[in-house]
Amino acid sequence: MGLAERRRALGYGQEELAQLLGVDRTTVGRWENGRVYPQPPQRRGLAAALEVSLEELEALLVPPLGAVRGTVGHEAGEPPNAGAFDEMMRRAFLRILTVSGALTALPPGEADALTAGFRAGAADDYTRMNSHLWQVYQLSRSKRALYPVVLDQMATLNEALTRHSRCDPPMLKAAADLLQLVGEVAFDGNRYADASASYALAASVGKDAQAYDLWACALVRHAYVDMSEGHYRQAAQILGAAERLAARGDGALSTRHWVASVQAEAYAALGDLDACERAMDRAETVRDLTGSGVPGGWLRFDGARLAEERGARYVRLDRLDLAEAVLELALKQPALAPGHSYRRRCAVLTDLAVIGAKRRDLDQVLTYGDEAISLARASGSGYVVRRLRALCDELGPLSRDRRVAELGAEIATLSTS
Repeated sequence: MGLAERRRALGYGQEELAQLLGVDRTTVGRWENGRVYPQPPQRRGLAAALEVSLEELEALLVPPLGAVRGTVGHEAGEPPNAGAFDEMMRRAFLRILTVSGALTALPPGEADALTAGFRAGAADDYTRMNSHLWQVYQLSRSKRALYPVVLDQMATLNEALTRHSRCDPPMLKAAADLLQLVGEVAFDGNRYADASASYALAASVGKDAQAYDLWACALVRHAYVDMSEGHYRQAAQILGAAERLAARGDGALSTRHWVASVQAEAYAALGDLDACERAMDRAETVRDLTGSGVPGGWLRFDGARLAEERGARYVRLDRLDLAEAVLELALKQPALAPGHSYRRRCAVLTDLAVIGAKRRDLDQVLTYGDEAISLARASGSGYVVRRLRALCDELGPLSRDRRVAELGAEIATLSTS
């Protein structure tokens, strides 16, 4: 039995179920045809409405076979849904993990025998392709559009690992790099379980390769998942481990500075201003690095976002005057000009709208909130929508104003689409 069958068995139409859950009828239709999965906050209500447990709901949400194969149920160019992700991508993860774990445990002589005939320079080819995919990811307005290409790269890398049984450090690094990109695509789509699996596997493969910077970055990304779910103490613990790993990595890279910046975010959420300031000060020293310090792809922290990140931390700590001054300066940077980075500009606009909400400044909420919503529509980014949901939590009495209520309704629509 699938979701639609269960709904009909209980006598609900799509419209009735949608009204009960506070979503649009088309959202229910997309759940039923496997186009999208309900988000974690929606699943508990859906399970209750259908009178099933969360585990039974998972069984009802298994996508049609055609959707998994990518032959039915998807418009041209649309990436597979989370079910397809589970079927295809996770198998690829586990194959990489299994092969790498087995071969790195072999004595050197046996490993050399297994890898005889491996084409020299193949790891460099995968690294270059990964780097290209990261660039495309950064430039894409819709991050999920990259899914088919990432899946193809994963399949190609798996084939090489299987055919050549080659798991020397360069190949393992390429795998850990790609796994982090897969996690980014999943995280942007609000698929936290898939993102966590990606990052955990990236960390494991990075460990096998003794690639401390890659390993640390995988932990940082995992901490972001924890923070998105409100688990700030867990995130701080993971980031502590990442800090220790980064200290063993390449001192010419910016890994330790990125770790510090994200630690500041966790400390801000925990209300620890002093720890937050100390972490931000450590992140600021990225400007002392000679050379770029940033290989690109899995490590992109170069200090360009420090102003907006510091402003966001001050918002979280309710230091509104400090936050507003920093964010207004950040908004004037060329990289945040209209038409450039949708995600970054939307994040700053949302923080400025949150400041307005905290001050009960109706005009500030509407000015910044409306533009942020426009960017969210244009980008389709789950990250952007998550930032806007934080704004909804701050609206409070302002929601009695019709225009603010409409703004909140638009954010709710984005959250369920």
